[in-house]
Amino acid sequence: MKFTSYWHDTSKAFAGATREPLSGDFEVAVIGAGFTGLNAARKLAKSGVKVALIEAEHVGYGASGRNGGHLNSGHFASFGAAKAHFGEAKARRFWRSYDDSIDMIEAIIAEERIDCSFRRGGKLKLASKPSHVKQLQAMCEELRREVDPSVEWLSRGDVRKELGSEAFHGAVLSPKSAMMHMGRYANGMAEAAARHGAAIWEHNPVQSGCQMAGGSLRRPARSLPARSSLRPTPIRQRILTTIGDG
Repeated sequence: MKFTSYWHDTSKAFAGATREPLSGDFEVAVIGAGFTGLNAARKLAKSGVKVALIEAEHVGYGASGRNGGHLNSGHFASFGAAKAHFGEAKARRFWRSYDDSIDMIEAIIAEERIDCSFRRGGKLKLASKPSHVKQLQAMCEELRREVDPSVEWLSRGDVRKELGSEAFHGAVLSPKSAMMHMGRYANGMAEAAARHGAAIWEHNPVQSGCQMAGGSLRRPARSLPARSSLRPTPIRQRILTTIGDG
């Protein structure tokens, strides 16, 4: 049994990481080379910002390289449940953000010419019991009426044609959903970020951030001055101290 991620095992590893020890003076340091960090570095570099991307392991190592390969439209909860909890305006905004994210990824893939087998294969929410049919049909009607007229109801016969199985009694089809090879996408994003001017270090876990005043920062060994850093909890004007092979 292999314990390597399929996406890592079946894609060509990113080869454009900086080999020299961590050094330089940057406007922004992005911490973590998952999808969010890669796109942040790519977009900043495209805008002319001097950006460093620092990753503890390798590009796409974490959740971005260990998932089902799906880009799903809509959220898990029914639209009605989301509306009851958040209110109609926020529920619509949440729902559309999923569709917008798939559109954004598709546009990036086209712009950067990333070969990652992206396709709009759609998503099926399946009725595994006869008792599920009425509930899913109501969900389908609500979605068509409220947020996504492209959603379709598939009968048992339709599902049989789709899957070649008699096990299901119907399904909601969301055709906007997509799939792709996550490893090739992550490595393609890294190549794009580097091509636009981002410096990328792998195997350099960030150990600490030291807040400094002003724009001139002293640089101890294996640290990186950056006027801003992007990470889950934003910090400003930090020296980022790392360890690793970089």
